Amino acid sequence: MSGPQCCENPPTLDPNSGTGHVEKLAGLDTYVVGSPASNRAILLISDIFGFEAPNLRKLADKVAAAGYYVAVPDFFYGDPYVPENTDRPVLVWLKDHGADKGFEDTKPVIEALKSKGISTIGAAGFCWGAKVVVELGKCELIQAGVFLHPSFVTVDDIKAIKVPLAVLGAETDHVSPPALLLQYEEVLKTRPEIDSYVKIFPKVAHGWTVRYNVEDAEAVKAAEESHENMLEWFVKYVK
Repeated sequence: MSGPQCCENPPTLDPNSGTGHVEKLAGLDTYVVGSPASNRAILLISDIFGFEAPNLRKLADKVAAAGYYVAVPDFFYGDPYVPENTDRPVLVWLKDHGADKGFEDTKPVIEALKSKGISTIGAAGFCWGAKVVVELGKCELIQAGVFLHPSFVTVDDIKAIKVPLAVLGAETDHVSPPALLLQYEEVLKTRPEIDSYVKIFPKVAHGWTVRYNVEDAEAVKAAEESHENMLEWFVKYVK
């Protein structure tokens, strides 16, 4: 995450958004939605703006409607990135919220989900969250992963992942440009034992899947296409 693009179009956070509710899961405030009787769960791991972003919660509701129990933990402990706080630029904020800590925090979350009777888990990571997902995939703590405009993920990470992976990227992305995503694709092609695909969406920028303008029909259409692709992947592998 090496430029301002990751910080553009910040959402207006709303703790009351979504049709689900917030409860403690492994000690973390977590937006949960979907049938608690489901044995299939999806973890949505947010970008730097955190779990109160309305478009992210709307997406969680959509995934839940497909039959999943969905959890969106607050890995930032009530401290999402705030662009207006000029005393704490994103690189300073990241020192307090590294993806490595996010990965460690997912382990008890996954155990908490399993204690509810969940047997299969998928995870989708948005920007910051993609690095957490790749670490989960290396350890096979999930059954499938999806990256949406990833940050921090290296080619070496892709070489080590062990679960089916879908990568949804943007044509205009200075954080993970198409050239990098094509490198992911080349590596994945050498690993036929891991089902995967890379898709680069035209005419969209980093963050388009959750930081879109709801009044912009084209932006909504592109975001919804990515949501459908994500859900199709989970339907295929998280059953």
